[in-house]
Amino acid sequence: MDRCNKLVDVGRRQFLRGGAFAAAGMATAVAMPAQAQTKAAPGLALVEYPSNKLANIADLKPNEPFDVGYPDENAPGVLLKLGMKVEGGAGPDGDIVGFSTICPHKGFPLNYNAEDRTLNCPGHYSRFDCEAGGQQIWGQATQNLPQYLLRVDDKGDVFAEGLDELIYGRLSNVL
Repeated sequence: MDRCNKLVDVGRRQFLRGGAFAAAGMATAVAMPAQAQTKAAPGLALVEYPSNKLANIADLKPNEPFDVGYPDENAPGVLLKLGMKVEGGAGPDGDIVGFSTICPHKGFPLNYNAEDRTLNCPGHYSRFDCEAGGQQIWGQATQNLPQYLLRVDDKGDVFAEGLDELIYGRLSNVL
């Protein structure tokens, strides 16, 4: 019985020590976003890649996909002018978004459905909502679509400056 009581004390000490580490971790996490999110939209993580010009606002037509490659030519993607302000949107109306068009589940090429503004996978039927930051709304995928961090300059040129997720098939964030 005496041994059992000592094990309980060890368990309490471990619990309190773990609580102290958790509190320290939370304090660090609360302090970090102010420093770490210098460019990313609220709620978006950032995988930094070199800034690339993808298009000009004049090239984009409402609700029609504009094919691009970012961060390189081996990473197909799309720019969309959705016509309403959306999460992570850029431009004067906050309605321009960009996404990787490689399904994060198995790498199938995605197709845009203008009717419901989704990107859809023909392989396993995953669907991603372009108005909600590429959030998965159906299917086998286990993550949302990588969304581009976009910037529009005073000439209307649209630049991609990073992604909020890894692109399917990339083992790291390095080009």
